[in-house]
Amino acid sequence: MRYNVIAYLIGEGFRNVLKNKKSTSASLIIMCLTMLIFGIFFILGENVNSMVRQVESAQGIEVFLEDISEEKTKEVEQYIKNIDGVSTVTYKTKEQALNQVKSQFKERAYLLTAYDDPENNIFPASFVVTLTDLSKSSEVQQKIADIDKNAANDDEKVISRITSRDDTVNMLLNIANGIRIITGVILVFLILISIFIISNTIKLTVHARRKEISIMKYVGATNSFIRWPFIVEGMIIGIIAGAISMLIVGVVYNLVTQKILESLVVSSIHISLVSFSTMFNLIAIVYLGLGVGIGIIGSCISMRKYLKV
Repeated sequence: MRYNVIAYLIGEGFRNVLKNKKSTSASLIIMCLTMLIFGIFFILGENVNSMVRQVESAQGIEVFLEDISEEKTKEVEQYIKNIDGVSTVTYKTKEQALNQVKSQFKERAYLLTAYDDPENNIFPASFVVTLTDLSKSSEVQQKIADIDKNAANDDEKVISRITSRDDTVNMLLNIANGIRIITGVILVFLILISIFIISNTIKLTVHARRKEISIMKYVGATNSFIRWPFIVEGMIIGIIAGAISMLIVGVVYNLVTQKILESLVVSSIHISLVSFSTMFNLIAIVYLGLGVGIGIIGSCISMRKYLKV
């Protein structure tokens, strides 16, 4: 008996969708636009977050050292490793620094042969420090700089200079935060529009069936029994819109990323984009929640005029 009631409610929901083709199409278009726009900003946000994580793993603060003893070098290394926010600390010798510069000079590397003698090598040794959280870059640099303050009593200067790319880091963090805010504002705005359109669509169905609803109430049908077919209608519209949007976003994203990855710019900076398959489950859950949620809210709002909630 309970199965028959559920089948009836779902069947009525599908019939309502098919009966009102024009209004259903309008709701689908609006919801698809809502989800497509949200999907664009969602994917942008995921890729920016991915880039931030990649930069976190590769971005280094380079701490150049004065000519200090091996024992002092190990002390400095241990000090830096103990700083909160530091991921790895890699020691770069004077010889490695020279070879790095030679690699940048390429065919003109012979110009640096005079520095091959360790006594003539003017390139300082350094520590390359990567971070667990880019937002702590300035804090970590300040704590590293404090090494010289602590060493002031024995008049031994340890740090020559500290270099980093704070501007790049801050730009990435600002972009990520900006996309999150914009996505949130646009999503709220589009959800309100979608709820308004769906509620008005279902209102047309309810208005056309107002006499039937009145008769159902007279014979003892509960508000829930009357309301559920319209809720199912809203859910169906939301799920269909989500599926269509998912398909469009997936196809377009794969085409765009393929073109981007083929460009020389991306290959030169060694930053990868998030694949759609990686985001598929999360986007599917978000779209399902949006579609069903908007459908249910729109349906409930449309029924308030005809039923006592």
